[in-house]
Amino acid sequence: MEELQKQQYFEGIGRRKRSTARVRIYPTGEGGGQFIVNGKEVKEYFTRFGDYETLVGPLTDTDFAGKMDVTVLVMGGGVTGQTAAVRLGLARALVKYDENLRSQLRVNNHMTRDPRVKERKKPGLKRARKAPTYTKR
Repeated sequence: MEELQKQQYFEGIGRRKRSTARVRIYPTGEGGGQFIVNGKEVKEYFTRFGDYETLVGPLTDTDFAGKMDVTVLVMGGGVTGQTAAVRLGLARALVKYDENLRSQLRVNNHMTRDPRVKERKKPGLKRARKAPTYTKR
């Protein structure tokens, strides 16, 4: 990890729900294509089935899987939000690395930020939209 700190990198910020991910890609790939999330191996941090495939989607769609080292600092939210935040940050970092990848990533829906967030609670309701049970008498 220390040797990656000295190299040139490209950074992208991704957000989803309450999660924020700062993704750095190192194009030299001296680490052998390693993927580090918060100091852990990616499969150790994101253990759910299908999360890894979602995360590396931008890399596999642009044929950079295993050719770049990726480090991620992700915080806030839950697993789903963090997964989507890392994916968006990775796509944005790839675009900074090579602007020509933008159309390919957009076609595969990696560049669109998901705007859905938790709706605020309204007064007089139990949650954002759930009202108390109506009683006639």
